[in-house]
Amino acid sequence: MAADARAWAAFFLILAAAAYAQPVRTFTGHDGPVVSVSFSPDGTLALSASGDRTVKLWDVATGEEIRTFTGHANPVASVSFSPDGRLALTGSWDTTMKLWDIAAGAASASLSREIRTFTGHSRPVSSVCFSPDGTLALSGSRDTTLKLWDIATGQDIRTFTGHRSPITSVCFSPDGKQALSASRDRTMKLWDVSTGRAIRTFTGHTDIVYSAIFSPDGARVLSASADETIKLWDISTGWEVRTFTGHSDEVNDAVFSPDGALALSCSDDDTIKLWDITVGREIRTFAGHADSVFSVRFGPGGAQALSGSRDGTVKLWDVSAGQGYAQAFYGK
Repeated sequence: MAADARAWAAFFLILAAAAYAQPVRTFTGHDGPVVSVSFSPDGTLALSASGDRTVKLWDVATGEEIRTFTGHANPVASVSFSPDGRLALTGSWDTTMKLWDIAAGAASASLSREIRTFTGHSRPVSSVCFSPDGTLALSGSRDTTLKLWDIATGQDIRTFTGHRSPITSVCFSPDGKQALSASRDRTMKLWDVSTGRAIRTFTGHTDIVYSAIFSPDGARVLSASADETIKLWDISTGWEVRTFTGHSDEVNDAVFSPDGALALSCSDDDTIKLWDITVGREIRTFAGHADSVFSVRFGPGGAQALSGSRDGTVKLWDVSAGQGYAQAFYGK
């Protein structure tokens, strides 16, 4: 009987470990909250943007800091690798977007790394991204507009207007023909990139929408909100397909896995959650950050994930095993 009890206890411990995963160790690096993280396309490098006004480049395999990029005058709110991994975009509370040479920054501290500054927004830039072909950029701002930019020249091509409150998130569709924005006005909007026309507005969240992203096939949208939920939407109809509940505080970010079958979300409840998109089931909770988790990204293969937190750290997670790597990211 005692042996049976021990067997059942071991079984439930295994279930608990699978459902609630923790990193082994935490290392600090930034001197402020980490609000945005990005994997390089090949998964070997990572970028983090922070309230300390810097961006850091990391070696994913070792967790070592390669370089710190400075130039913004205020907190950096968003960072994104280019499709070829050689460049990066950052958006800041200083109202600008900057283009950086990541390849040069990784090679030598003596090389000039800032390529260009994009000016035109009248309030903080909260989100930036590259087009799939790397020739264009989108920025979203607290001035309630989106802007389309030419990467090569820095020219402001087009301004998208329609939101009633600050923009929190922007992204291109996988084919680059459409754009998606999320806003503090509790809605998301789908845009025609070539004309700047709003195609559709998604409504259903009852509080600020902090992020919205296309599925890898471009057919669906995933959104994260201050109403503590994640929602899945049909892009062609604008209808809500499913609501994911489980976080106990505002959800700051949500992303699809590369195959579109899973999702990760992060929250002010200090956790990250892994979801089955098809049924809306929570698979696992990742705990280890000491404060709100603001940003989460899958690695290119889907087996790893990055998270950035108000606690000033970046963490690397093994999504398939549910365990945090023993060597997280730490600064020089």
